[in-house]
Amino acid sequence: GCTRDWDGLTCWPRATFGEVVKVPCPRFFEEITNIHGFLQRNCTQEAYWSEPFPPYTVACGFDEGSSKGPEDQKSYYSAFWRVYTAGYAASVTSLITALIVFAAFRKFHCTRNYIHMHLFVSFILRAVAVFTKDAVLFADETMDHCLMSTVSCKAAVAFFQFSILANFFWLLIEGIYLQTLLLLTFVSDKQYVWWFISTGWG
Repeated sequence: GCTRDWDGLTCWPRATFGEVVKVPCPRFFEEITNIHGFLQRNCTQEAYWSEPFPPYTVACGFDEGSSKGPEDQKSYYSAFWRVYTAGYAASVTSLITALIVFAAFRKFHCTRNYIHMHLFVSFILRAVAVFTKDAVLFADETMDHCLMSTVSCKAAVAFFQFSILANFFWLLIEGIYLQTLLLLTFVSDKQYVWWFISTGWG
């Protein structure tokens, strides 16, 4: 007969030739989908297990092709877009407020806060890049601008990638600056400001 088998999701018990074994879906599937499905496998005459039938995607409730139509997927992506757009908008508002506070009060004018301000600007730039990319790529839902290789698509994606790169570089600059404070305690940090700026934006 067929020996015990682990297919990566379910443990199948021993079976004799021609026997059809029926087991329930894995518990973690049931907790997610609340569907109590069953899977079957046949022990063939060659002592090999057949593929599970119906497939896991169908029996355990993960058949997105049959359970979700195009309208459902469109609604999901639309809701997801609204959530992250609201998040970016709130982030930009907070960052602009912080920039105004740092710029308005003279006692905040120091190298550390200058670096913070550049980091804030990089986050704002990243949010603006996301808004720009969405406006360009999804303005016309009937056309895939990236497959068309339009100039506007390339420019939007290039701007988006630059903003991400600048954002990570300014995070790196924050770490480098803290390291220089520890290693070069008695050296003025003002001489490094332009090096930080050229590295962060260059």
